[in-house]
Amino acid sequence: MSGAPAGPRTRVDCGRVDFGRTVLVSRGPRWSLRLDVRTAVSCAVFGLLTAVAVLVSLAYGTYDIPLGEVLRTLTGGGEGGTRKIVVEWRLPRVLLAVLFGAALAVAGAIFQSVSRNPLGSPDIIGFSSGSYTGALVVMLLSGGGYYQVAAGSLIGGIATAFLVFVLAYRQGTRAFQLIIVGIAISAMLGAFNTWLVLRADIEEAMLAAVWGGGSLNSLGYDQLWPVLGILAVLVPLTLATGPALRQLELGDDAASALGTRVNAVRLTAVVLGVALTALVTASAGPIAFISLVAPQITRRVTRSASVALLPSAVLGAFLLVLADLIGQRLFAPVQLPVGIVTVSIGGLYFVWLLVREARRSA
Repeated sequence: MSGAPAGPRTRVDCGRVDFGRTVLVSRGPRWSLRLDVRTAVSCAVFGLLTAVAVLVSLAYGTYDIPLGEVLRTLTGGGEGGTRKIVVEWRLPRVLLAVLFGAALAVAGAIFQSVSRNPLGSPDIIGFSSGSYTGALVVMLLSGGGYYQVAAGSLIGGIATAFLVFVLAYRQGTRAFQLIIVGIAISAMLGAFNTWLVLRADIEEAMLAAVWGGGSLNSLGYDQLWPVLGILAVLVPLTLATGPALRQLELGDDAASALGTRVNAVRLTAVVLGVALTALVTASAGPIAFISLVAPQITRRVTRSASVALLPSAVLGAFLLVLADLIGQRLFAPVQLPVGIVTVSIGGLYFVWLLVREARRSA
């Protein structure tokens, strides 16, 4: 018995799926590189804006200097007086603004990824307040120096993060619980910080109050080199967690199925994020809303559904340099602490974000 003749086979062509994004892929025998063109262009644009803001900050102040003279000074030329103003006075402050902005933005991207919530930044869920508390305790009670204050800030941030996660844990950590507990802890720590300042001597209280506003005043090379050395260690470690964080955003079960050690990755990311926040807080005081705003703007510009650490870092650097420039020039010769500027601008964005989230959940 013979079967019916087989008909012509249908050939199925499995081509690439077009997700609407241009991606460049390069593969070697033991390595591969995937580059999203939109993300790369966004980083380049953010970097260009940061460079322009840096040059403007170096050129304009109490003594205005032409941009051409600033460029000549940075390349080794320039007169003695100009070189002193640009290189010795203004350059370390601007570079610290770049580093602090990048660190805060990366920390915000980490916590928003871990909490899976756009409100999950360290200044909203209490980690910045915890770092501020640790620094205040060392500053007002023991009179420690820069490194002691930095250590106190780090310990305070880590202790606050541990407390928030413990209180928010109910057979797993949910984003809503994390945000609510973090806001409550932040309010309590804010009251405690105010009590510490009120009990301090008048000179210490004034110093703590100015520092608590988030200021880059009086920062120089003595602070720049330690910050640069610490970030040279923290930033590569943080960027290395990016792929694992993107897998965590798929959910714990999916991430585990892909071979990700969920708890280890989450703990490592939180420690790195707290360390970045504490480093900035110890040096310049709590600078709010860069951690909240920069990752969200980055996601909208790059149209990325997951964490984008490097673009967030570049945009955060631009935002803080711009905020510091506004604080210096808006009411010149009076200089506003950069934290006041970021709170004023970020508060408007925060209200818009809350309204947007309320409409989406309605």
